[in-house]
Amino acid sequence: MAASASAADGRNPGAQQAGYEPDPRRWRALWVTLVAGFMSLLDVTIVAVALPTIQRDLHASPAQVQWVVSGYALAFALALVTAGRLGDALDRRRIFLLALGGFVVCSAACGAAPGITLLVVSRLAQGLAAGFMAPQNSALIQQMFRGAERGRAFGFFGATVGVSSAAGPVTGGVILALASGAQGWRWIFYVNVPIGILAVLLGRRLLPRTRRSGRGHVDLPGVLLLGLGVLAVMYPLVQADSGGIGRVWWLFLAGAAVLAVFVRRQRRLVARGAEPLLDPRLFTTVRGYAVGAGVGTLYFIGFSGVWLVFALFYQHGLGFSPLRSGLAVTPFALGSAGASVVAGRLVDRFGRLLTVCGLTGVIVGLGGTALLLGLAPLGFAPWVAAPVLFLGGVGSGCVVSPNITMTLRDVPVRMAGAAGGALQTGQRLGAAVGTAALPGFFYLVLGRSHDYRGALVTALGAALVGMVASLALATADWRRDRRLRPAHRKCPDEVANSPVHARQT
Repeated sequence: MAASASAADGRNPGAQQAGYEPDPRRWRALWVTLVAGFMSLLDVTIVAVALPTIQRDLHASPAQVQWVVSGYALAFALALVTAGRLGDALDRRRIFLLALGGFVVCSAACGAAPGITLLVVSRLAQGLAAGFMAPQNSALIQQMFRGAERGRAFGFFGATVGVSSAAGPVTGGVILALASGAQGWRWIFYVNVPIGILAVLLGRRLLPRTRRSGRGHVDLPGVLLLGLGVLAVMYPLVQADSGGIGRVWWLFLAGAAVLAVFVRRQRRLVARGAEPLLDPRLFTTVRGYAVGAGVGTLYFIGFSGVWLVFALFYQHGLGFSPLRSGLAVTPFALGSAGASVVAGRLVDRFGRLLTVCGLTGVIVGLGGTALLLGLAPLGFAPWVAAPVLFLGGVGSGCVVSPNITMTLRDVPVRMAGAAGGALQTGQRLGAAVGTAALPGFFYLVLGRSHDYRGALVTALGAALVGMVASLALATADWRRDRRLRPAHRKCPDEVANSPVHARQT
């Protein structure tokens, strides 16, 4: 096993494939990583339904309680690329287990927090732990699987990403319904503790060990530049509800300038033969990575924000409880879960066409949902919208899972952590834009007309703009694939063994 892990992390692509021996425990190990990933992504949205209760019990201001959600998302995004690079340079298994243990401890601290300040600090630490854990998930898939099995594994991973985002509101509603009492919100955090402890114990037993590749240098100035750039871009977004965009809009420009310096530094390191934090060749020479990252970022702009909009419409507009509000969007989560697993097996056959069809399904599903919720009698609106919402979920399952597979499958294993971290950073940035912009459109219309239907239709229409842009990019890539079809019929392992790929990586 050590020999195969060493070959998988080596510099020679031919040896990487020739020395690969399937680990008989790989599928059980995959489920450990997926459970941990599900917890970390679920915590992005699960807390939203409990914010009113938290604010009341801890006597917090609206700005303070907003940091319970936005602080987690910000720390999560800041850690991703650096954590992925550390996993590549050191030991993915060790970093994953340490981060998972930290996530469990921070979850317990969140549940036990006596005041809002300690809760926010614990959430920041929890988000940081989640950010260190997340890129190891995709990197471990790259390490443990090859060929068609990798597509299936990424199918499960994509299902986890899609379903965890959609299931947050209903899961939070169920926990609040079961944990009655003024302090019931604490169980939203406590539920992570037993699951996380079990995952740590199983991970120690099942996850493969890896040897250091001898490329242990980490670009610390690059870490600082990337962190400052991402922080500057995301901070106004996570503070959008309290007027952050209007007050500190200039941080967008500062962040863009810092990120430009970061990119220039990474190119200079590559030119000198040094090891960058994020290799620019991922975007220029690895087939499908740049397009996949763009498709994912644009899609998450619309995908992530719609759940807050639905919660506002159902809870404030129709008077639904958190549980009932979550159940109203369950058809989307069910469709996404089923389609993600199936799509992971079809991506090698249909490629980017699967993403194009999926995006079309999401656009039709959410557009139809907006139309029906805008016209149907309010008492029957959730039932009437359920079938088209399910269609949107099926489409989403054909977007997230295949796009992750096509973005990462040709990435060399030695760069898998940084590549996965960069991909998820783009998704987190897209999610931050969506969760700031879509509720903003909702409240803008509501403030002018007090029309909840009109506010919902406007916000969903804004979400569709991002999805249409994602569809345009995916369609252009699909057409390019058709023109170059003979060359792209090679399986990912054949591409990894080719001399061209060897020179590129």
